[in-house]
Amino acid sequence: MEYRKILIKYGGNAMVNQELKEAIAQKIKTLQNHGVQVILVHGGGPFINKSLEDAGITSQFFDGHRHTSPEALSCIEKTLKGEVNSSLVNLLNREGLQAVGLSGKDGKLAIAQKRWHLARNEAGEESQVDLGQVGDVKVVNPLLLKILLDNGFTPVITCIASDEKGNDFNINGDVFAGKIAAAMEVDAYIVLTDVDGLYQDYPDPASILKEVNLKTIPQYYGKAIKGGMIPKIESCVAALEAGVKKAVILNGTQPDQISDYIINQRTIGTTITQ
Repeated sequence: MEYRKILIKYGGNAMVNQELKEAIAQKIKTLQNHGVQVILVHGGGPFINKSLEDAGITSQFFDGHRHTSPEALSCIEKTLKGEVNSSLVNLLNREGLQAVGLSGKDGKLAIAQKRWHLARNEAGEESQVDLGQVGDVKVVNPLLLKILLDNGFTPVITCIASDEKGNDFNINGDVFAGKIAAAMEVDAYIVLTDVDGLYQDYPDPASILKEVNLKTIPQYYGKAIKGGMIPKIESCVAALEAGVKKAVILNGTQPDQISDYIINQRTIGTTITQ
């Protein structure tokens, strides 16, 4: 298939290694040169961890989702917008792109609602967990992104958004990216991680699942899908159910995988299809 518009969820070690950051910026420029519109969505786990530690705020995680107090949210927003987003925009612009830094709050791009997390124990029983100032995306207003893409800009979006009353929420970057991908009807939703895909038997490269469809996803929870991979896969599922054609898990520490997959159409990583 021909890719005209893709969304890349950027995270993991590819965000903290300067060489990798520059290589990924170059790949995004290459994609644009091939007529592919790129939306970049990012979190900033390692940067958030450091800023919260410096502020003396401890973090607690539930299935990859960070509990966020009002004090933590203030710290997270400053880090994501003032440090991570700003530096990515700077880097992409140096590569010759026209990057625009945004959060879900800009142009009411994303409207949030409070998230109540459903945690599952080993017996499969569910319980509700209050994650504090953690939200879900209730609705995406894609007009601003369409205007930017149609005029040659590269949107770089971080995962903070407000609800209708103006309450701010931290949203898991994977969840946020999946919702934006769906609203923008992208041809491919690419999730960059620190591994080569979903492994049935990590780290055996022969056990990588090349292609998985929505119907078979549930059987991999607790095996190939656990920890921080859970929200990534949930976001892929949500995007596919909303009409995105395919989602793919690629290794962000191997930037060539991005152009190999989109431009050369090589079979790499794990592709999730409807």
